[in-house]
Amino acid sequence: MAENETPAAAAPEATVDQPQMRILGQFIRDMSFENIMAQKGAPTDAQPDVQVQVNLDAKKRGGDNQFESSIKLNVTSKDKETDTTLFMMEIDYVGIFHIEGVPEDQMHPFLLIECPRMIFPFLRRIVSDVTRDGGFPPLNLENIDFIALYRNEIARRQAEAPAEPAPSNA
Repeated sequence: MAENETPAAAAPEATVDQPQMRILGQFIRDMSFENIMAQKGAPTDAQPDVQVQVNLDAKKRGGDNQFESSIKLNVTSKDKETDTTLFMMEIDYVGIFHIEGVPEDQMHPFLLIECPRMIFPFLRRIVSDVTRDGGFPPLNLENIDFIALYRNEIARRQAEAPAEPAPSNA
């Protein structure tokens, strides 16, 4: 037997479809950065207080097994002492994915947890570069807990949903 051959008995059987995901592309759908401090001539010794809002979205695309997942960030930096806005940034960053082997009932959380987790490091780099190029120290975003974000959104939707009336037996 040659060194590179494996006996047939040792080959694992592929009885269970394993989830497979490939990133087909990534892009900035929309971005805005406003250096309000420079426009108004605010003091440069401001102590920034940065607020970041995160929104996620996902949808099926036209191709077979193709989906898109987007992370939308709204970043606002204000001076802690005067509450003056220093800069604002909005960005919608999208990943296009080819996904196979994920059961239909698990696709929604997969698209809103795993897919954003894959593209987030690239988004973090863009935010850092844009804030630095905008005249501020680079903003290095903390890791985002996409699982907690997903759970909070599901809980919020359930709380907003009207209670269904009990069926009446007439």
